[in-house]
Amino acid sequence: MKKKVKRAEKKRSGGRNDDLALREHVVKLLKGGQAHVDFAGAIADFPADKRSVRAENLPHTAWQLLEHLRIAQWDILEFSRDAKHVSPDFPEGYWPKTAEAPDEAAWDASVASFQRDLQETIKLVTNPKTDLLAKIPHGKGQTILREALLAADHNAYHLAQLVDLRRALGIWPES
Repeated sequence: MKKKVKRAEKKRSGGRNDDLALREHVVKLLKGGQAHVDFAGAIADFPADKRSVRAENLPHTAWQLLEHLRIAQWDILEFSRDAKHVSPDFPEGYWPKTAEAPDEAAWDASVASFQRDLQETIKLVTNPKTDLLAKIPHGKGQTILREALLAADHNAYHLAQLVDLRRALGIWPES
């Protein structure tokens, strides 16, 4: 009986594994680079002397955006996998204290942390033991799928702000 069910499921899905396909789509969305810029593209060769500059009519510096991306993604990841995680106060806990990047090392550490947490999020999504649709026990109805989509959406929004900032500062390749 189980073989008949599996064959019927496979036939309905055109022979592909829908769970695997969903995970692959979410990973592509998390990585970016399809409908929007990816993280590496948004921060590539960002001049150190421009990281603390606020462009006219734009609310944030590159440092503020980078740190906000890092903090929010970290919070989403930790909420997803740790029942004891305590989120920062909103909104002040999601933004750096200053608009100025402290130094090159702080910038590099923030970039590395964002990339590490992105990879951890991808590992969580691609782990076949992760039930993407199960409610997170310590949440209020959230699922891992919802949290991964939230991270991807949030990242895309603020990466676009980085691109806008680069254009306004004249440091985007297409400026």
